[in-house]
Amino acid sequence: MKDSIHRYFQIGTIQWMSYPADKYDVVEAVRRIAQDDFFDAIEITRINDPEKKSHVLELLNQSHLRVCYGAQPELLSSKLNPNAIDEEQRLLAQQLLFASVDEAQSMGARGIAFMAGVWKEESREQALLQLVRTTKAVCDYANQKGMFVELEVFDYDMDKAVLIGPAPLALRFAQMVRTYCSNFGLMVDLSHFPTTYENSRFVLQTLRPYISHLHIGNAVVKRGCAAFGDMHPRFGFPNSANDVLQLRDFFETLGEEGFFEEEQPMVLSCEVKPWENEDAQIILANTKRVIRRAWATAKEPKI
Repeated sequence: MKDSIHRYFQIGTIQWMSYPADKYDVVEAVRRIAQDDFFDAIEITRINDPEKKSHVLELLNQSHLRVCYGAQPELLSSKLNPNAIDEEQRLLAQQLLFASVDEAQSMGARGIAFMAGVWKEESREQALLQLVRTTKAVCDYANQKGMFVELEVFDYDMDKAVLIGPAPLALRFAQMVRTYCSNFGLMVDLSHFPTTYENSRFVLQTLRPYISHLHIGNAVVKRGCAAFGDMHPRFGFPNSANDVLQLRDFFETLGEEGFFEEEQPMVLSCEVKPWENEDAQIILANTKRVIRRAWATAKEPKI
């Protein structure tokens, strides 16, 4: 590509993935990201410590970074299910997401992202309706605050094994929600495409009208290998599915499908995590090298 990738996308990183909480202090992690002018956006999640939250907010206010908020870690840690068949359990998940909207707003984010919950084959259709019910309620709540809601598409049978799910089901779900809620979109992740047995062209073309946020990363889908599943290892990790060629194909498909937008660039974030004792700074540098190479060698879109 001739132009800088920053012309068409706000490049971000996911703070809790780039700097895992068990090894890195959240304030220092946000500081490092804010100091790196490669990044235009940052994705954060709930910070329970009031003092640290205050420090992070100070850094974000100084940074000119676009702030995004992910409720996925809260759903995973709480094991709450927004598509639970049991209505009491569904409402607990819905309440958590209401609180996430409030938290996101307090941190300067324009909305939240979340994920579907676990499902069973015999109740899949009922679970889909429950997820639509939750999403509509959260969108209505967010809309009162001028905020947006996104659902991230995950695997359905490999690791997280949640309801949404392969691209065709994500399409059906998005159509149902968008019928009622204009402040809703889908988040798709290159690292999840191998885990749903799909590729960039299929996912991006299938979900084109509803995609509002992009992630890139890697995955290992060979059973028995290190980092198998939805672990987001670095590009070039042994036995992994994505590297420069797959990211280049992703970029080229984005261009063909009309995702290059100067006036309102979409957030495109790295979701890459250090594996075991790997160095977070080196893994971020690895990711940036892969982005630069894939973008530099991608074909110009035919407009």
